[in-house]
Amino acid sequence: MEGLRSLFDAEYYEKCGPWNPDSPYGYSPADVHVLAANSLGIIGHVGFQRRLIDVGSIEVPVGGTGGVLVASRARGTGLGTLLMRRVREAMHTAGVDFGYLGCREDVAPFYESCWWQRIRTRARCFSRLDGTTVIESTDTPILICSAAKPVASWPSGPIDLRGTPW
Repeated sequence: MEGLRSLFDAEYYEKCGPWNPDSPYGYSPADVHVLAANSLGIIGHVGFQRRLIDVGSIEVPVGGTGGVLVASRARGTGLGTLLMRRVREAMHTAGVDFGYLGCREDVAPFYESCWWQRIRTRARCFSRLDGTTVIESTDTPILICSAAKPVASWPSGPIDLRGTPW
């Protein structure tokens, strides 16, 4: 855990305070971690949490993805793309149907370059700030990827994450 704490604190400590593995900056914690390391320690991370969400009237098992981070000294090397490929493989092994992530508009092109596809729909979740306030959004980028099922089989309809985002 200390290696992950060092990676996240190097990036976010000044703005967000110390990293907490049980509630990372108010987001849902990962239960599966894909890591990259070298002789200096952990230099990359992508995590996901297995969860059933609602899409329209259908329950969908997803790997809610978050904590995507590459150490500044390793950026531009292709490591982020490699981690995103490995997390998709881990999701397939974990038996979830799709990867799911929400992100800022400025980083969406990176995920799209890693074979994640943008979908447009309304999404509902609990606020990461207090864990109880319901947030509904239609303008935040939402991306999915294939894990056990092809993206073409993603159901239509609004999304309810049944918890805080990742």
